[in-house]
Amino acid sequence: MTPPSLKLLPTGARAPKVVLLPDALFFTRAFPVSAGATPAEVAMQAELALEGLSPFPAGQLYHGYFWAPGAERVLVFAAYRRRFTREQLAEWDGAVLVLPAFAALLGAEVKPATTLLVPSAGGLTAVHWENGPVPAAVFFRPLPPEATESDQAKVKDELLRLAGGSKQVVELAVAPVAEAMARGGDEFVFHAEALASRLPASRAAAMDVRDKAELAALRRAQGRDLLLWRLFIGSIAAVALMLLGLVALLGEGVWQRTREAKVAAQQPVVDQIMTAQSLATRTNELSTKRLLPLEMLSVASERKPATIQFLRATTSGLYTLTVDAQTTSPGDVAAFRSALGEQPACAAVEVRDQRTRDNLMTFTLVITFRPEALKPAASS
Repeated sequence: MTPPSLKLLPTGARAPKVVLLPDALFFTRAFPVSAGATPAEVAMQAELALEGLSPFPAGQLYHGYFWAPGAERVLVFAAYRRRFTREQLAEWDGAVLVLPAFAALLGAEVKPATTLLVPSAGGLTAVHWENGPVPAAVFFRPLPPEATESDQAKVKDELLRLAGGSKQVVELAVAPVAEAMARGGDEFVFHAEALASRLPASRAAAMDVRDKAELAALRRAQGRDLLLWRLFIGSIAAVALMLLGLVALLGEGVWQRTREAKVAAQQPVVDQIMTAQSLATRTNELSTKRLLPLEMLSVASERKPATIQFLRATTSGLYTLTVDAQTTSPGDVAAFRSALGEQPACAAVEVRDQRTRDNLMTFTLVITFRPEALKPAASS
């Protein structure tokens, strides 16, 4: 079940829950603002203007204001809280925006000296612009449900006289309704017939008439829930990526096992080929190359100290000589190994199995020769 606070977040293309209140409940007034004022300064000036305008403290009012950057005036609207019933307040639950019905049309693009006539609950509202994006005045006049066309005409004429200086009158037959939020949820869009009103979310926040402390807490909860929602979506995406990786690994495992089965099926043939090649190589070596043990032993004896005595010599392959030796001077072994390592014919020299007993050291010398360095001894 979706948490209540998450229901406040507009998602997808659904129209957000916006509560439009009857214009009859609100009094409005436009006030000049200081040139170059910041949004924070305008908010403070609107609060001060409201305190001077209303006979009630701000804490007893539902209020908001409309201002656009660079505008010379701010439009303040407020209603006495006790004029709202519990049923009306209950309708605000889960709403992303609560404002007077006329305020939904303040984002419309109109020409200077334009008056907008729009039906409202229980009457007719006139919104008049002199110049700039902020209206100069808003007026409401009641109309009974059984009002005749003559009664309606009289009310329209009265509103236009109050507005004064109207060069263009736009008369709407229906009240505004909220449409789907645009541009990723940072703009509210309202339509009344062909007229479109666009209110940036940051500007609409100042127009929300609900209790400011409760509204701040609600928006903090919305921000927290939005963060949690994004973390949840990110976690789902991470799990999805892990599952894709797991599927890829399973697929690779199947492919690897298939490959290994093919290799195993071909292994006997490969073994036969390798055996044949090894035999051919060995046969070639035996037929074209000679084992030269005496030549290897001669190289090994060239720099042998007198204290070292060779006991037994064996060959391993064509180029490795293994010599078992003994000495009564262990220090000469290292010198002998170094001397052999300097010989051009020796590729590697290794001393193994060194043992000392009764002042006699035995060891094994393994010498690997370079093939090109060994030459058969010239026959005499």
